[in-house]
This record gives sequence, structure tokens and C-alpha cells, in this order.
Amino acid sequence: MFGLLMAGLPAAAQNAQTAQSLEDLIPDSAVANPEDWAAKGVAPDAQPEENEPPALEPDSPMAELPAMELAWPDEAIELPEFVRLPLDDTIELAGTGALPGDGSDDDDVIDPALANAKVERVSDQLTLAFPPAAKDFPISDEFLDRFRALSTIESLSGDAGSIAQLAARAREDQELLRQLLDVYGYYDAQIIRTVAGNRPEQEDASRTPSVRFDIIPGARFRFGTIDLGELDQAADAAKLRSAFGINTGDLMSSDAIVQERADLDQALGETGYAFAEIDAPELVIDHARTEGDLTMIVLPKGRYVFGNVVSELPDFLSSKHLGMIARFDTGDTYQRSLALDLRRAITATGLVSTVMVTPRAVTPPSGDAPGLVEVDVSLTKAPLRTITGAIGYGTEEGFRIAGSWEHRNLFPSEGSLKVRGIIGTLEQLAGVTFRKNNFGGRDRILTLDAYASTVDNNAFDAHTVALVGNYERVSNLLFQKPFSWGFGFEVLASGERPAAVNGIVEPRQTYFIGALPVHALLDTTDDLLDPTKGFRVGGRLSPESSRTQGVQSFYLRSKVDASFYQQINNTVVMAARARLGSIPGTALDNIAPSRRFYAGGGSSVRGYGFQKIGPQDTLGDPSGGRSLVEFSIEARIRTGLMDGAVSIVPFVDAGSVGPNAAPDFNQVRFGAGIGVRYYTDFGPIRVDVATPINPGPDDGPIAVYVSLGQAF
Repeated sequence: MFGLLMAGLPAAAQNAQTAQSLEDLIPDSAVANPEDWAAKGVAPDAQPEENEPPALEPDSPMAELPAMELAWPDEAIELPEFVRLPLDDTIELAGTGALPGDGSDDDDVIDPALANAKVERVSDQLTLAFPPAAKDFPISDEFLDRFRALSTIESLSGDAGSIAQLAARAREDQELLRQLLDVYGYYDAQIIRTVAGNRPEQEDASRTPSVRFDIIPGARFRFGTIDLGELDQAADAAKLRSAFGINTGDLMSSDAIVQERADLDQALGETGYAFAEIDAPELVIDHARTEGDLTMIVLPKGRYVFGNVVSELPDFLSSKHLGMIARFDTGDTYQRSLALDLRRAITATGLVSTVMVTPRAVTPPSGDAPGLVEVDVSLTKAPLRTITGAIGYGTEEGFRIAGSWEHRNLFPSEGSLKVRGIIGTLEQLAGVTFRKNNFGGRDRILTLDAYASTVDNNAFDAHTVALVGNYERVSNLLFQKPFSWGFGFEVLASGERPAAVNGIVEPRQTYFIGALPVHALLDTTDDLLDPTKGFRVGGRLSPESSRTQGVQSFYLRSKVDASFYQQINNTVVMAARARLGSIPGTALDNIAPSRRFYAGGGSSVRGYGFQKIGPQDTLGDPSGGRSLVEFSIEARIRTGLMDGAVSIVPFVDAGSVGPNAAPDFNQVRFGAGIGVRYYTDFGPIRVDVATPINPGPDDGPIAVYVSLGQAF
């Protein structure tokens, strides 16, 4: 038996007693003879009955509490068995040492969770540990690369708060690791996080704290049951099922689900299922089976073929015209990619600001017969009138200002009218151009151009009136073609004479010329304006007839251009080109000066004046030739200036013009220099400074060229 006695004096009781003095509380008899007074004890009538609490007035203070007795139980008490609580991974374990392998000599190091682990140091502050056997975690390299790209842990300063900051980021990275493990199907994986810092008393208090994640992946789950809804009801269900490359027993991967869902969607869209639907995938994980059951409901909704293309604005872009642009015909199996291609082609016209292409069911599928869809095209017009201008300057060509006004759909569909003009030191021009895009086929262009011009350069002075027509298949920025071609006609009358020298002006000679030019281009490059790999080979043949001073001449103007591009590394692209030209069939004097070959200038041999290379007349002016040879090589070197928008381009050019149809290599001129390229969204801006290596007596020491686009 034992008792527990508690006594106390409430604060209220103490306050009540303070009104009496000490003398009032002690009787006189106790003061006179204290021993006798104490021996008398308490009066019998004042003794409380046994086990009864003393009577108390409600408002009187309690002097002391009564004693309480508790009986010890007769039977033995059985305590529950001790159970170890699971580790709470939200609690940081901050050691006083450093992680293994950090170069420290601390003995107080937290033990790693994986013995003989494969340790990968992501950074000075972050380490991952994988099972040592590759078979236990075969994706470790891929997993590590992915984690590196997403990890939030960065270098932190070594101040007192660094370990707290690291711990917070470590929790984020642990969640990232958990998500990545789930992506690869390791749903039973364990991640043990260890954060380590420095002892406060350590002298090297600047050492960076660090964190280590020990990854125990466990078994990789596999796909169990796969439910693809109504896919098996499709006419070509087996082919469509093979497009979804996940089967029961395959290793689990969320990436695979996303990729295979996209592949199945593409297969449905490319084989006629215009209205197919695929629900979001649902994955049920069964830890007992280490499998995941995948449900992804597919509703094929039948196969369809193309019908007509229907324009929302037939007076602007007609349905017939849009159907001609499309790469499909009525009755072809519906393909989503062809519908998207039509949308891109309409956008490429430049006549619309927005366009939507929507399949619309006209006839539903019936048995084995496919349904019919018409393609509705919704359009929003773009501004149709365009004013353009350009200013250029060359040390030999002088100033040149060009401008134009154009209505790009004055003659629907896609019939444009452009009025253009040039005012320059060496050239003046006024002309009008009619152009019909997508005429008779996709990306085929009909052009009719009438102009009058005056050209007064170092080689000749010509007043020309011309009518030119051309029909061609060309590349554009949205659809670069490996092969393009064109043919046309030229009819012109030109009064020409050699350039005036020292005030001496020769009489004009009139030429009436007719030509039937054809051209073709093979292009394997990766970019129209700034290629980095591939080659281009193009040729132009122009059979021509010329009549002047009663003499009729026939000849063939021919020219071949070739260029090659090779990327050496991330910063250097080597580019080279060659050009060969020849005019067989008649003597040089029977060919109008404007139809002859010349060399020199920013798009030819840099360092020399415009058209300054080649034969000269008795007054020392270029007279042009019947053969042309040009070569160029340059290195386009990207710099880190202005976020990589600036390149430095050293180059060497060479060229020769001869009086005969066979190429002449006896008077090859060389030029060299350096250029700067500033890259914009619409192509590089080019500035080249060059000097002639073997100049003639009239060649200047320096030439400067400014233009848009690469030299070739």
C-alpha cells in the first residue's frame, strides 16, 4: 500500500489571511508556556470522524488536502510488445560529418544505405547511389541524365543557412526521384536521403554541405491487363493494335504509354479514322503482382475518305482553288497529315491571318464502305496591300533605293499586282508585275513583268524596255523543295553603248532580243537563307536571238552554279561555291553588252569593283566576255557576341572572264577579306570588307559590301 499526499494553499486563501496579524493567531497560553500548550493537543470534539473529510465552509480556504490511498492491483500488469515505428522520411537527419568520397578526413560519417553502391556525383553537393549490379537498375545512366536536367539543387554559399537551404531542396529532389522512379515502373522503390554538414567547432567552416540519395529500386513492374476499348472492332484492328507497341508482360514505362498513345493516334488519323477518340490512360498498380493494368478507351468511329474542300470565303479563295492546292483528291483515304498540310499551304499564301481546316462527316460508314468527309476551311483575311522599301550601298555600285506597292489578291484567287521602282546611282527602273500563285498546281507561279530601265555602270549604258514571262515551281520558307524548275520567255529592245570615258560618249546601238530561258535547281541544304549542310546545283540555259544593225545572231547563254556547305562543329560552317558560264554561237560584238558575262562585286569576286574583272575595250572599260569562271570559299564562325547572333567570316574569292566561249584561266583575279554576319529572324545581315590580291591598275585597295543574306 502506498499513499499520495498533495497539499497546497490557494492564492485566494493567502490573501484572506493577510488581514490578521501574527499575534492574533497565537493564543496567550501558547506564548506563556508553549510546551504545555502543545501537549494538550486538539479538543476531542474538533477531531473529524475517520475516513470522513473535514467539514469546510464554502468560502473558507483549504489548509491541506486529505490523504488518498490507492490499492496496487493483485494481478500482474502485461505491457504491450514494443514495436519499432517506421522511419519518417520527412525528418532531416543532419550529420556532423561529410559524405563519403568528399575528400574530408572526418571520422564522423553517416553510413551509406547501399553497400558497395555505384556512386554518381551529380555536383559538389549532390550524390546518387545505385545498386552495384547493373541488372538491379539497368536504366541508371538514362535515369541519371534525366535527373541532372531537372534537379533543383545548386551550389550554395557556405554560410550558416546553407544546410537548411540544401535540406529544403533535397526534399524537392527526393520527390523528383520518386516521380522518375514511377515513370520507369519502380513503384516499390525506396529512397534514403542523407544530408550532411559541418561541426560548428570545425576550423574549415566554409566547406559546402551535401546530400546523398541512396536508391533501392526494388522490382520493376510490368504491364498486366491492357484494355483498349473498342479498338478491336475497327476494320483493320490488327494493324492498329500493332501501332500501339505495349503488350502484357512488357516492362512498365509511363514514357512508353505517352509515346504509344501518340503512335496509335497517328495511325488512326492516317488510315481514315477522321473522328477517332482516345481517352486519357488510366493505370492501376497492383503491388502484390508487381503489375499495372492499363485502361485506355479507344473509339475508332469508322473509316472515311476525302470529299470536296469547301471554302468559307469563295469570292476570296475559291473552293476549287483550295482543292487544287490540296495534296489529296476526292475518294482518297482520309489522312490527318494531308488536312494539316492544306492548312499550312493556305497559310503560306500570305493572304490569311488565321485558318482552320475541319473535317465534316457527310455520309457515315456503312458495312465495309467508308464514310465521306468534306473539308471545311474557315478563313480570316490578312491585310492585302503591302508597301516595301530597301536601301543599299556599295563602294562601286553607289546608292540604290528600291520600293514597291502590291495588292496580293487583286485578281482572286491569289492574283497579285505590283508596281515597283528603283532610283540609284547606276540604275533607274519602273515596272509593273502580275503574279498568280498556285497557278495550275501547288507552289507553281505564273509571272508577267513589264518594265523600262536605265543602267549606267562601268561596262555599258543601256536603255531597255522589256516584257518577261515565267512559269516556275519554287521553294519557299515553309516548303523547301529538293527540286525546282522554271521556263519562260523574254522580249526586249535595248539601246546600248559603252560607258562614257573622260566625257567621250559613243553612239547607242539598238538590239532586239528574244529568249526562251529554262532553269532547274537541285537543293539538299537545310535552310534557304543560311544553310549549314548539304549542296545546291543549278543550271540555266537561254537560247537567244539578237538583231542589231541588220545582223541576226543566234547563241546559247548557259550558266551552272554549285555550292557546298559543311558544319565542322557547333561554331564553324565551311562554305564553297563555283560558277561556270559560256555563250557559244556567235561573236562577242553580236551580243548586247547587257547579255554578256561580267565578274567582280559583292556577289561575285569581292575586293574588286562591280563588273571590273574581264576584258576591256580600248578606253579601259569592261567589255564583258563569253565565258565566266568564279570560285569562293569562306568560314562562317559563330561568336558569343550578342547571345551568339554575330559571326566572323574570313573568305577568299577568285574569278575570270574571257572573250571566248571556253573558260579562260589566264587572267584569274583573287580577292580576300573578312565579313561580319548579324543573324535575325529573317536571315543574316552581311557586311564584307575585302581587298584585291592581284589587282589591276584601276582597282582600289578596299571594297565594302552590305546586303541581306549570305554571299552564296
